[in-house]
Amino acid sequence: MDLRSALACLVVVLGPVTGSADGPERPGGAQDWPLVGISDFESQGLEGWTFTDPGAWRITEVDGRKVLEQHKRSDYQPEVRSPLNIALVEDLQVGSFKMDLEVRSTTRDYGHRDLCLFFGHQDPSHFYYVHLGKEADPHAHSIFLVDGEPRVSIAKERTDGTPWTDDWHRVRLVRDIEDGTIAVYFDDMETPIMTTEDKTFGAGRIGVGSFDDSGQFRNIRIWGNKGGRPAAE
Repeated sequence: MDLRSALACLVVVLGPVTGSADGPERPGGAQDWPLVGISDFESQGLEGWTFTDPGAWRITEVDGRKVLEQHKRSDYQPEVRSPLNIALVEDLQVGSFKMDLEVRSTTRDYGHRDLCLFFGHQDPSHFYYVHLGKEADPHAHSIFLVDGEPRVSIAKERTDGTPWTDDWHRVRLVRDIEDGTIAVYFDDMETPIMTTEDKTFGAGRIGVGSFDDSGQFRNIRIWGNKGGRPAAE
C-alpha cells in the first residue's frame, strides 16, 4: 500500500515526511515544514473530524470523487457572534503551518456568499478564522479574531472580495506564529488576497466550514509544526 492510500480520507497526525511544502516562501521565511495532515475522504468518511453540528455534514461524491460537504445550516448557537458551521480536525494542533485545499461554494450568489477556514482554535469562543466573502465589508472577506466577544476583523490588507463561481477553487492559508504573519491565497498562489499580523493565540486546532452558507471541501493538505493536544471544549 502506498502512502497516499494509507492516509486516504482521515487527516492523520504524522511524523516528519521527507520534502517540504510547495508554493511561495512562507511568511517570516519559514521553510521545510513537515507534512502533518492529509485528507481526501475516499475511505473513512467523517472519521477524524469534530463538528458544531454533525447533522450538517456528510460525504458526497462529486465527479466520481468523495468530498466533505457542509450541506445545511448547523443547529448551533455560539456564545459570541461567530461562524455556525465548523468542522475541526480532531487530533491535530499546529503552530506555524500551511494548509492547501480545494473549496467549492454551493450556495446562492449574494454579497456575503462565503466559506471559512479556522485556525488557532482554543475553544468555541477563542480562535481565528478566514472569511472568504464575495464582497468585503466590516463583517465579510477578512481575517477575524474571536476572543471571548463578537468577531473582529484584523486584516491589514485585503482585496475587494472573493471572486466566487460555482466551480472548485484552490485556497492556501499560511501562518507563522513567531512573527505573527497570516496570509491567504485564492486561486493565485503567488499574491495573497489577505494579510495581517497577530499573536493573540498560539498553537491551536484547524478546520473548515462557513459562517451560514454551504460548501464542499477536498484535497486537504497541512504542513506545519505540531503543538500539544487541544484544550477540552
